[in-house]
Amino acid sequence: MTGHGSWISYSGSAGIVLAVVLVAAAAAVAYAGARLPLPARLARPGRTAKIVMLAAWVLAIALLFACVAAYLTQVYRASLERTPAADPITPVTLIGAGVLFFVIALAQQPRGWRVALGSAVVGAAAAPMIFELPFDLIIMPRIHPVIDPGLYRLLLFGALILVDVTTLALQSLSPAVRVRRATLWCFAGMLAIFAVWGLFGFGYPSAPGPITLNVLSKILALVTALTLFLPERAQSGTPEPQAAAPSSVWAAVM
Repeated sequence: MTGHGSWISYSGSAGIVLAVVLVAAAAAVAYAGARLPLPARLARPGRTAKIVMLAAWVLAIALLFACVAAYLTQVYRASLERTPAADPITPVTLIGAGVLFFVIALAQQPRGWRVALGSAVVGAAAAPMIFELPFDLIIMPRIHPVIDPGLYRLLLFGALILVDVTTLALQSLSPAVRVRRATLWCFAGMLAIFAVWGLFGFGYPSAPGPITLNVLSKILALVTALTLFLPERAQSGTPEPQAAAPSSVWAAVM
């Protein structure tokens, strides 16, 4: 998308406001992590809910492809195509997601191959989305499609955010998922790096500074996803502690 439009960096007071908002969000998430006493299970969906969630996820991906295809068709018809910008980040994302897949599968192997494989799939899919959801919200007002900016910004980012949300929702399908203090603290760290990036304009990762900040925040997103699938530590002869109620966790996050 950025190859066919302009990503305008934040500047002046806009960059400062962005950084302040991100610092506040990071502090709130870190505080929620400190208040979380035990790993919290996500509410498990029933059979019908699982089918609806998977269908929504597939439809969101199809909608995104349809919106991108419609936009590019209009761009090519108007002969406004541009040379795509260099993308040094995608290889980092793909390699990180691949490594995460195997780490989660190995960590959950004692639960059986079905749980291990399913957890690895949803965990590797969600890790980039932990980064993408706040990232998309930050750059959305700074992207200006070359054809009908108002309409295509809404269509493209609306579909993209829908993919982010539906992918993250798939984590509830795995019985291995636990929200831990480390989960919230790693996510808070990612938002803090976003805040530093915002102070420098949150520019496209083409210079060493933005590339470094992008890579660091993406690594923290991968680690955040990994903490959801860490095996439970239970001492011999000691009953495993009950996970915190999901409602208390999300109330603290909100």
